Amino acid sequence: MNPFNEKCKTLDKNFIPMKKMYPKSYNKERTSPYTKTRVILMNGTEFESAWFMHQFARHCDNPEILSALATVRRQEQQQQKRISCLKPLNESILETTIGYEQLAVDLTATLARNEKDENNIKALNFALLEDFDHLYRYANLLKMDKGIDADTLVGKMTEIMPGRPTIAEHRYPADDLKPHMDGDKADLYSKLVASTITAAEQQTMNYYMNIAQWYKNDLGRKLYAEIAMIEEAHVTQYESLKDPNMTWLEQWLMHEYCECWLYYSAMEDESDEAIKRIWSEHFRMEVCHLKVAAKLLKKYENTSYEKCVGDGEFPKLLKLGSNKDYIRRVLGSTVTLTADDMDYKDIKRISDDHRYFIYQSFMGDPERNPSHLVIQKAIDRMGKDYRYQDSEHPVKELRDRTKDNVKIARTK
Repeated sequence: MNPFNEKCKTLDKNFIPMKKMYPKSYNKERTSPYTKTRVILMNGTEFESAWFMHQFARHCDNPEILSALATVRRQEQQQQKRISCLKPLNESILETTIGYEQLAVDLTATLARNEKDENNIKALNFALLEDFDHLYRYANLLKMDKGIDADTLVGKMTEIMPGRPTIAEHRYPADDLKPHMDGDKADLYSKLVASTITAAEQQTMNYYMNIAQWYKNDLGRKLYAEIAMIEEAHVTQYESLKDPNMTWLEQWLMHEYCECWLYYSAMEDESDEAIKRIWSEHFRMEVCHLKVAAKLLKKYENTSYEKCVGDGEFPKLLKLGSNKDYIRRVLGSTVTLTADDMDYKDIKRISDDHRYFIYQSFMGDPERNPSHLVIQKAIDRMGKDYRYQDSEHPVKELRDRTKDNVKIARTK
């Protein structure tokens, strides 16, 4: 599939009629968990695109480009609002959160499994174990506050057990930065990986930052606030992978191309026919946006789209699904890693005066941190934590269901 060869409407005829802006929501009881995760992913992708175009506009004084940005941005906003309304009214904040973390886990694992760039793979695998742990923490909160087993929400497609403990994830911010790719040499799939995961993690960060105040008890509010800080760290890591030397117009083209790739992937992968039609309609809209960006790139920088995306043919499409074995392998081999400047090291191999330990001291007593208190409260109430796992945990230190480990990956 090459989006540059596809027919589309002209930009002025590309708006969504108001009557189509509020679609029928999915049924939270019957809808596939991966339909729900696609809704979250495409919502975040649209937010990233619109926000990028606002930033571009604030650094641009070209009337033609500004006009195009304003028009495309309005259409992207329509798409984002339409997608948001697919979430049903009866789905709680915490139920939606389980979808966010299932997306974070299975999207990250899927991208890593198909990636060839070692720098990207290491970044994905590192954050994967942290999002995996967030799923476990929220699942225990869900069990206590709502009496719901999270395995019913993830369709038993994603295991729920400890990853790298959240308390160990608080690092000095500069250590979250990683080497960026060379946009002229990087594989197209690697560029799409960095763009996709940045948008997805940013959506999660924004959701947690804004939803914390609306949770109905103090422990839940505190947990959202703590994990939102980790999601910000993940956004810092993932956005640093992207080539910062691309021009604003080149970046715009990449945003539109990534949206085309994601919508087409979603359309091909979707099981809900009504939502599949939305993905198809949005794909056609994005083809128009892509061609507008390509035209302006050629006009004002004399650069063909081929410089950014080659001949335009899509690489392997994104297909969300279960990644249990892969996650277990990554858990078993990398759970004790921490970030060290531009790389990752086992916690035992960093110096005693490393800034990681200095930053950790600002977090105070680990046993008073919300991520730990949620599990301790679940153990106190139920006798053991809530988990869904197919077999014994691959990490010996994380098998005890009556005690939350606050030392692994955090102390030497």
